[in-house]
Amino acid sequence: MNRKTFFILTFLLVAAWAQAQKTTSWVGTWAAAAEFTGKGDMPAAPLTDRSLREVVRVSVGGSQLRLRLSNEFSAQPVEIKSVFVADALDSCDIAVKTARYLSFGGKRSVTIAPGECAVSDVCAYALRPLQRLAVTISYGATPQNATSHRGSRTTSYIISGPAKPKTSFAKSERVDHWYSIAAIDVPANGQECIAIIGNSITDGRGSTTNLQNRWPDQMATALAAKGGKEYAMLNLGIGGNCVVRGGLSEPAVKRFDRDILGQNGVTAVVIFEGVNDLGGSDGHSEKMAGELIEAFKGFIQKVHERGMKVYLATITPFGNSFYDKGNFFKEAARQTVNHWIRTNKEADGFIDFDEAMRDPEIPNRLKADLQEDWLHPNAKGYGVMGEYAAKCIMSLLGK
Repeated sequence: MNRKTFFILTFLLVAAWAQAQKTTSWVGTWAAAAEFTGKGDMPAAPLTDRSLREVVRVSVGGSQLRLRLSNEFSAQPVEIKSVFVADALDSCDIAVKTARYLSFGGKRSVTIAPGECAVSDVCAYALRPLQRLAVTISYGATPQNATSHRGSRTTSYIISGPAKPKTSFAKSERVDHWYSIAAIDVPANGQECIAIIGNSITDGRGSTTNLQNRWPDQMATALAAKGGKEYAMLNLGIGGNCVVRGGLSEPAVKRFDRDILGQNGVTAVVIFEGVNDLGGSDGHSEKMAGELIEAFKGFIQKVHERGMKVYLATITPFGNSFYDKGNFFKEAARQTVNHWIRTNKEADGFIDFDEAMRDPEIPNRLKADLQEDWLHPNAKGYGVMGEYAAKCIMSLLGK
């Protein structure tokens, strides 16, 4: 090959790579809300010079993907030596032949500054709807506190040293948290994309670890089974989260712009929060009901300003739970908020989880066979919620 031919081929390859990065429209197929990671949710040893395999379940497929990594809640940089994706098999195993390395600005390694994110280059990958995808990260230096999502309900696997596609993770430290990964996008192709902000009920407390049976997962499965239009589902729930103040991680009023409006390709938003605000409202339940309604109005305005639909979900009962304490005022506040959700003219509709899940004989409680601790549903309850939500969304979107 002569010098001129070499430069022409190099120019064409670089041009093709640059064009691939300019795919004009993306839609999220999976996402998780990033959080600060306290000591109790960090691995037994730091992630420095170790490799981490994490498993997620996507909602829609595509012929390309890109991955967003987050260091937003860490005080030091995180050094990523390599990342590859592959079809997940049982436990920690992957289909080796499907493995594809990701690049960042044309390089396999990337260092993410504190408070920042990094998005990979476009990667050709035959991603199937509802499939399980393994993301394997080999770290260099890492922060004292990683950026994570604590409530993964899915096992992650950690080994010493760098990892390649054929590296075994059989003898690994196992934790039920996600670290660094924040979102996966695929090319937009007319999909509806529904982003859900919520607390532990959306995050899946009471679901079955590694079975991906939270209510948004089961909603995605139900919608896919109906055929026709594709529905991407983004679960931005955080366990213990509040809307207005307190709770675990940043309250919804602070994280809404990043966690919901910051996702790609969103066409509709579901807001299912408030039970923790009301549960902790001893002595000021009426005031908290008013604050929740005002916060919801603010969310609705933000969503509509971006041309998206917004649906509110009624707050499910928590009678007989640790929040109850025989407090009539909390239940009255829940009824006040739910009445507003059902009757307001500002949102585009509502999903009545309260009606679907309450005991008709004791309406301030969940149905006994659908609950785990009288606050969170069990796996059966999440199935009921997912199927019900799918029917509601189909009706609300007029499909």
